[in-house]
Amino acid sequence: MRLLLISMPWALFNRPSIQLSALKSYLGQHLEDMAITVRHPSLEVAAAIGTQRYQQIAVNGWAGEALYSGLLFPEQRQQTGRLFQRELKETDPTSYPSLLLDLEKQLTNFLERELCPECLLVGFSVCFNQLTASLWAAKKIKELRPHLPIVFGGSSCTPQMGTALHTVFPAVDYLISGEGEQPLRDLATFLLGRGPFPKETVFSAAQTPSTSAHSSAREVADLNTLPTPDYSDYFFELSRCAIPFIPQLPIEFSRGCWWNRCSFCNLNLQWQCYRTKKPERMAAEVKSLAKQYQCLDFSFTDNALPPDAARSFFQYMADEQAEFRFFAEVRAMQHPQQYALCRQAGLTEIQVGIEALSNSLLERMNKGTRVLDNIAAMKFALEQGIRLSGNLILEFPGSTTMEVADTMTALQAVFPYPPLQVATFFLGLGSPVHSQPRRFGLTAVTTHPKYRILFPAYFLSQVDMLIQSYRGDRQHQKKLWAPVRRQIAAWTDFHNRRDPRQPALCYRDGSDFLLIRQERAGQPTLHHRLRGLSRKIYLQCRQPVRQKELLQTFNRVKEEQLKHFLADLAEKGLLFQDQDACLALAVHAP
Repeated sequence: MRLLLISMPWALFNRPSIQLSALKSYLGQHLEDMAITVRHPSLEVAAAIGTQRYQQIAVNGWAGEALYSGLLFPEQRQQTGRLFQRELKETDPTSYPSLLLDLEKQLTNFLERELCPECLLVGFSVCFNQLTASLWAAKKIKELRPHLPIVFGGSSCTPQMGTALHTVFPAVDYLISGEGEQPLRDLATFLLGRGPFPKETVFSAAQTPSTSAHSSAREVADLNTLPTPDYSDYFFELSRCAIPFIPQLPIEFSRGCWWNRCSFCNLNLQWQCYRTKKPERMAAEVKSLAKQYQCLDFSFTDNALPPDAARSFFQYMADEQAEFRFFAEVRAMQHPQQYALCRQAGLTEIQVGIEALSNSLLERMNKGTRVLDNIAAMKFALEQGIRLSGNLILEFPGSTTMEVADTMTALQAVFPYPPLQVATFFLGLGSPVHSQPRRFGLTAVTTHPKYRILFPAYFLSQVDMLIQSYRGDRQHQKKLWAPVRRQIAAWTDFHNRRDPRQPALCYRDGSDFLLIRQERAGQPTLHHRLRGLSRKIYLQCRQPVRQKELLQTFNRVKEEQLKHFLADLAEKGLLFQDQDACLALAVHAP
């Protein structure tokens, strides 16, 4: 018998599905007489429409969903076509229907090849931007094999979706909300006639809302007991598609989020408990995958790396001779030495959960960080040659004029660093803001207008989507944050025009003096010289330091003198002050 697991577009084509590859390894240990096959149609689509075109669509979630929605709901096609064109700023009216033909042809050929008589079950991993694609594929499978069971799982399959999906889309027979290893094993065992139906962990059409609370979903208690993901099917598909690139392999250090308190976040609806692997196990897994697949590029899938375990992991990897490269999402680390260690071990790109540059806004977002922490992260990453990406959430409900002003001040300070990305606030299903709307000034929660374009009304009336809309102070927030948008646009333009080989604000140490070079937008470059004690104080501020600590270190300096000196540096854009602490902004010149 065969279990076919599918990861539909618009998953990134240069990474195999870690969800399905982990399931393949686990099920292979527990269902020894069943063949587990993982397939990535994204590779075939990328080969058909071009990798650059695929990537353009994949990074725009609404555009990708609009394509498969046009196939799934032909009656929506005219409006989904317009949405696709708006999202990608397309002007060619033939591009949308042409892509629909390409996608339909690809799936037809894929199903003819893969739906063998031995198939016992077909499973879909439904994560970001994969819902309409997976629903359409499920519908086409049922047209070919009406009695072949189909199961959905993945981060987009929330408990709220549960039995509602069966009502509006009966092609989906089962749904697993949460961790998949044990529930999918038990479902396959049931279909083989070897055990009972796992009603506590798998939704089915026979359940009613009262029996599908799904509160007892089973999770693997110790991640160290899980086998290494099996990516062999992906590499087989890659050889067949002949797309010339070296994949980036996803790896998993932890499940859940060790912080898990951000008020806007709904990324952990599928987890009940936070768990992490041991650092030595993680290191062994990386080395094993590198050797087996001859890859050196890895991407951590964690919402945020576990700080202590990750530090030990990077200490292990720093001693390796192989030139690994890692991407990871992290919370702002406190010390430059941590960035230096990570870079030595191969951490070349990070996404930091910055989100805001106002302390009061960070507090309401429940980030647990300060503006100074975020700016320090940007500085330390740049200094170590680590590419940092991060979002700045605009139009957060209830934002004040003062918070916008604080943001503008901080933006002036970080202007020399590579820019952050704008992320307009959206309401995530199950997030604290969604759960407590009145607390955050929301007067009503509604269906997102773009979902009304993608799905018929009968679907949306019964299925809760991951992104919601709301009423409140939206227009006020849009107007309030407009200057920030303009400042970020100018920030981005400045860095697009300059030579990135040298930092825009950097210093060289002359032993008893500092030379600081400062590029400015549309103005001549400035050069500053700090001598003697001024140099020592500035270097003491290379990482966040409180003013009282500076006074203790330089006890000959009077408090008023120090305040005046620091204020002068801040006025010139060489230093950032945050309440009673400060940070020198210039990075050491390479």
